Amino acid sequence: MELEYTSEKTETQCTNMKAAKRLFDGNELLARSLLARINALKSADSIKDIIVQPMFHFHKLKNKNGRDLEGYFAIDVKSRKDPWRIIMQPLDENKNPYEPCNIDQISGIVKIVEITEVSKHYE
Repeated sequence: MELEYTSEKTETQCTNMKAAKRLFDGNELLARSLLARINALKSADSIKDIIVQPMFHFHKLKNKNGRDLEGYFAIDVKSRKDPWRIIMQPLDENKNPYEPCNIDQISGIVKIVEITEVSKHYE
């Protein structure tokens, strides 16, 4: 799968061990897990390959604090017990968001995702 990033900072955090460790306050285990998740996303043929694996806990995001998160999804950086998530949005072949984003219907054809952030989304 092809990965796009909303910012250079997010891309660096997801592809550079030193930057990932800095994001996680020096936690090398989380940094390694993040880079492994990014590699898994890159290796997938489509987003469906990620959705069907329970260890990723792929889930739809809900609108929160006035922030419209329709069409955004997350996977765990390490596990459900850890608060860190990789936030992403599926993109079509023209690199535009799907409108509407019915992931159950499009999961087999989504070959591009945009990583918007790595954060403690639920805090």
